[in-house]
Amino acid sequence: MEDEKTVDQIDETINEAAATDENTPETDNLQEENDSQKKGGIFSRKNNKDKNKIQELEADIEKLKAEKAEINDRFLRLYSEFDNYKKRVNKEKLDLISTASEKVIVSLLPVIDDFERAINANEKAEDINAIKEGFNLIYNKLIQMLKRFDVEEIAAKGEVFDTNFHEAVTQFPTDKEEDKGKVIDVTEKGYKIKEKVIRYAKVVVAQ
Repeated sequence: MEDEKTVDQIDETINEAAATDENTPETDNLQEENDSQKKGGIFSRKNNKDKNKIQELEADIEKLKAEKAEINDRFLRLYSEFDNYKKRVNKEKLDLISTASEKVIVSLLPVIDDFERAINANEKAEDINAIKEGFNLIYNKLIQMLKRFDVEEIAAKGEVFDTNFHEAVTQFPTDKEEDKGKVIDVTEKGYKIKEKVIRYAKVVVAQ
């Protein structure tokens, strides 16, 4: 019995000692240190992730700044090229107009020469038919010159009134049903260059 009691006492003493060791300040300090290290590790990993994220964002910002600078540079170059293109086109248009006007004037000069010769000849002319023939020749020469520049007379008399080519100066009543809405007289001829009207024909329309 005494041996069994002694064994029980030894076990109890060992358990008390173990319990005492668990509650010692050293054990608590070790536990706190372990907890602190765990928390520190968590925060450290979080801080590293934040730093990496910031670095990635900063790299993206620098990339966007470089792309913006490149786009601005391309825009400025394109704008400059377009501005130069507009200036060149405008200059070409002015040169073309000037050249076209020069060609027309040069072509008109022989007609003017013919008129001057006709005027001088008519001062002593006695044959009226010769004068008429001279004027007809000059007129036909002028018409041919205009045709070389694609200038054509607009058909009017006898045509159906068309606001795309005709300008009605007055209307005149008619008893003929087939003439209503048609041009019965032209007070001023109209002309066009190809399909572009440069002067509308002034006409009298039957109603």
